[in-house]
Amino acid sequence: MPDSIKIAVLDDYQHNAESFANWSSLEPAAKTIFFHDNVSDINQLVTRLEPFSAVVLIRERTRFGANLIDRLPNLKLILNIGMHNAAIDLEAAKARNIVVSGTEGTDLEATPVLTWALILGITRNLYSETASVRAGGWQVSIGSDLPGKTLGLVGLGRIGQVMARYAAAFKMPVIAWSQNLTASIAAQHGVELVAKEDLFRRSDILSIHVRLSDRTRHLVGERELSLMKPTAYLVNTSRGPIVSETALIAALQTGKIKAAALDVFDKEPLPPEHPFRFLPNVLATPHIGYVAEGYYGQAFQQIVENIAAWLEGKPRRVMG
Repeated sequence: MPDSIKIAVLDDYQHNAESFANWSSLEPAAKTIFFHDNVSDINQLVTRLEPFSAVVLIRERTRFGANLIDRLPNLKLILNIGMHNAAIDLEAAKARNIVVSGTEGTDLEATPVLTWALILGITRNLYSETASVRAGGWQVSIGSDLPGKTLGLVGLGRIGQVMARYAAAFKMPVIAWSQNLTASIAAQHGVELVAKEDLFRRSDILSIHVRLSDRTRHLVGERELSLMKPTAYLVNTSRGPIVSETALIAALQTGKIKAAALDVFDKEPLPPEHPFRFLPNVLATPHIGYVAEGYYGQAFQQIVENIAAWLEGKPRRVMG
């Protein structure tokens, strides 16, 4: 290993990655530099990252495909929050003998908590109500009740199961569907397994909790949205491309569904002129489902551990 290497931490939007781990423990073998903006232009990324031997990615905020990896001759180590990142080309990294390390453990409550915050926010019109108060006004709408309304889950994995547990507190029946879900697994969590079409027809609130893959990309499209009630809400805290953005915008603009609460988008950060920033029936948050103190503390500490282990020639938590 060289006497000293440079580590880049990308997309530290909140200026807080440095505070969640003891990065100075890596010195003098490695010096860490934190970047707080998002750069999507590949030529700008190459210029910025060319001097660095290691790059820390905060989830999928920056794509690390072969077209970028192949232009970074000094890159030896990629570090990721989590053990899965669809934005990293693992094969391209492997071909260059670049180690890719992730972090273990997830906060299974963080995303469901945010999801329920979004459900409560959108059904009680908190966006328009708080905007009215800030503007000097007062009540402007009537909220929707939750007890007795049907929560539909696309996916009943670890996060979907927490969602079902929370739904009981709001006295909501829960139905679910995914490609691999069985009736017995659904029953174990007090959930009714239904056909895909029935899920969209019956749900008063539809919440998405599947991983993005080739078979789930645009899983929710124009046809699925057309089956939903005009009074229904769609909530997505999983990944943007699972829902066809074009179809969802059209459904919201034409009133085919009542509203949507979204934490994830096809392109992040969301472009300044994007309709999701302005549609009155959209409650949008900037992909903060996993952005919580406990998860950040655990993840960044493990990243520092991974760098230290790699410097000693003993990589840890290798992905792929």
